[in-house]
Amino acid sequence: MEKISVAVQSSDPLTRAGLLTHLQERPELGLLPADRWTEATVRVVATDRLRPESLAALRRSAAESSAPVVLIVEEVSEADLLTAVECRVVAVLPRSVVSGERLGRAIQAAATGGGVLPPALVGELIKHVERLQHEVLNPAGTGAGGLSNREIDVLRLMADGLDTNEIAGRLCYSERTVKNVIYGVTHRLNLRNRSHAVAYALRAGVI
Repeated sequence: MEKISVAVQSSDPLTRAGLLTHLQERPELGLLPADRWTEATVRVVATDRLRPESLAALRRSAAESSAPVVLIVEEVSEADLLTAVECRVVAVLPRSVVSGERLGRAIQAAATGGGVLPPALVGELIKHVERLQHEVLNPAGTGAGGLSNREIDVLRLMADGLDTNEIAGRLCYSERTVKNVIYGVTHRLNLRNRSHAVAYALRAGVI
């Protein structure tokens, strides 16, 4: 099995050395030297708190590397967490509970497209998404998949095998309106064709 390449970053040399000691015991991980951090599959970033300078460093590194980040931190606020997520952070581990086992699981989850968050932070993220839905998406008539109610209606009938004329008749639209709806969806979301649009809606869970 190919090893997961990992770069450990911390402004505190002792913290970095301790984390490297934890990770050296895990054969599935390949540790990179500090100067090769941009080659990592997963980055582990340790800091005491997400101060402005820490967040600025996360933003800079996210611009140079697309690798997901496992963040080790003493505490993080909802606002800081949302900023961290924008900087490719997919897992957050409190410093007080870090162990080789926990860190290894978080790295593996990050490498396979998953994430790890403490339950309290998951709750905060869910609340934020609900606020976004209520305050931004719903007033604009847009659902969580970036689709309006009218677009969802058209895509649902397309998924049932109806053609443009049948969809127009079912929804009491003109054929031109149906075509415009489909064109708007495919171009706004960079979808290749009608089948791709239906697949997108299915994956988004809106039809």
